[in-house]
Amino acid sequence: MANLIHGPDRQPIPPINPPPRCACDCHAHLYGPFSLFPIDPAKGDGPDTSFEDYRAMLDVLGIDRAVLVQARDYGGIDPVTLDAIARSGGRCRGIAMLSPEALDDNLDILIEGGFRGIRLSTFSKSMFGPQMLDLYLPRLRELGWIILFHLRNIDEMIELAPRLRALDVPVMIDHLGRIDGSQPLDHPGFQALLDLLRETDHCWAKICSWYRLSKLGTPYDDMAPFARALIETRPDRLVWGSNWPHPNSPVAIPNDGFLLDQLMGWAGDDATRQKILVDNPATLFGFD
Repeated sequence: MANLIHGPDRQPIPPINPPPRCACDCHAHLYGPFSLFPIDPAKGDGPDTSFEDYRAMLDVLGIDRAVLVQARDYGGIDPVTLDAIARSGGRCRGIAMLSPEALDDNLDILIEGGFRGIRLSTFSKSMFGPQMLDLYLPRLRELGWIILFHLRNIDEMIELAPRLRALDVPVMIDHLGRIDGSQPLDHPGFQALLDLLRETDHCWAKICSWYRLSKLGTPYDDMAPFARALIETRPDRLVWGSNWPHPNSPVAIPNDGFLLDQLMGWAGDDATRQKILVDNPATLFGFD
């Protein structure tokens, strides 16, 4: 376990249980290298890493594919993610964080660049939140893109769930809905998330960042019931993400191999691992 607050463990360990072929990390951010892609300090201060660093981590873990979520640090069109996808040999897709106007203005670049969705956030310091959903919907319907919802806390699911239920585009809730280890399994917001998964086919959830949400710390036993509840409810509507390089973490960052092993253990069997790590990402993000 690396005692890091800002940035990844640079010595990833292979997981005890290797993932299936064509497994996908559905949540990572890229920053830098700052010598090529400088960051505006007013927008953020993600760790100085590179696509080569990330790819090396994936290779150690046995992960073949990735979905790169645009970091707020760059704003507008994200040159780091575009560059990485172009050099990935088809291994990567992207999620953008743009205004509706910027989305339309740059649509050809994004489509050709391998982007497959938009992220709306109430957590990040961004103007692109759920209140703008209706402005994105016509274009997203046309593209078949996913909407990724990045919530500040699980309480927001109570009000948001009915709206998401009525949508006709794919929707994904980030970071286990941001339930944390101090909250009960029967929390109304978390139950609303489970109901969405159980009762719809267009709603998805991401098992990711539980190390940040735990109140007990490693090995994050307080987060296991939430992950298992999601897996038991709808394994065909779940994906996994590493959250590499673990930006702005308020807690010590675990080794990425350890985190993948936890997911493999929670999934329990090969068929479930195949759904979460391979089949579901392929369906959502257009991997062959």
